[in-house]
Amino acid sequence: MVKRFSIVFLTMVLAVIAVLLAAKNPTGPNTVSFDEPAILWLSIGIIAVLFLPPLILSFFNNLAVKIISAIYQAFIVLSFIVLVPVGFIVPGLWVTVIGVVGTIVSICSIIVTISVGFKKRNLVTN
Repeated sequence: MVKRFSIVFLTMVLAVIAVLLAAKNPTGPNTVSFDEPAILWLSIGIIAVLFLPPLILSFFNNLAVKIISAIYQAFIVLSFIVLVPVGFIVPGLWVTVIGVVGTIVSICSIIVTISVGFKKRNLVTN
């Protein structure tokens, strides 16, 4: 449970860092920036709300709940994958780095979510 919660929380922290980096380098008038802190806080709040389901589901050890959480986290992986090419458009290397690290951590999160809690079975051969 602690492993699953901590890795999902790490993914959420990476998503917030990605928003902060995007706010540092706005590409136009309709993007998140530090000039409008209310919109920035709203974006961070939306990320926190979107990460609530996998955070809550990480407390349960049922296989069906794990699969639902892994499917939900797959959408998070897709968003980090989309962030990688966006990092080439935005000036700065850090957005691309956060996209790659977020993708790797999210994929590891799915693997940990599915694999933690399975009991190893001993095979008996005669």
